[in-house]
Amino acid sequence: MALTFYWYPNCGTCKNAKKWFDEHNVEYNSIHIVEETPSKEEILNLIEKSGLPAKKFFNTSGKKYRELNIKEKIQDAQVEQMAEILASDGMLIKRPIVTDGEHVTVGFKEEEFQKEWA
Repeated sequence: MALTFYWYPNCGTCKNAKKWFDEHNVEYNSIHIVEETPSKEEILNLIEKSGLPAKKFFNTSGKKYRELNIKEKIQDAQVEQMAEILASDGMLIKRPIVTDGEHVTVGFKEEEFQKEWA
């Protein structure tokens, strides 16, 4: 079964992840995270399956994150509220996000990809 690969083509980390998939012959369907931003429900599902705190899904080094002062907004926010913020703009989401429907990884670390997706 092909993986779902949420990415932003101009993102260096995403390009590295894509290259890793291609080199390891891993089948994936890519989704442009800005043009097809996941819905609040999809994000909640990804957060739940990842086992990670919702804050890990924010692109904290992104310009929009800083401009919109998201750090302040999510300080005491519930998971639902964070998912709503993430769904409002794909540039706020840390990328790439990869899932097989059961497991989810956020960002690209070669060791993690090797363990989870090889």
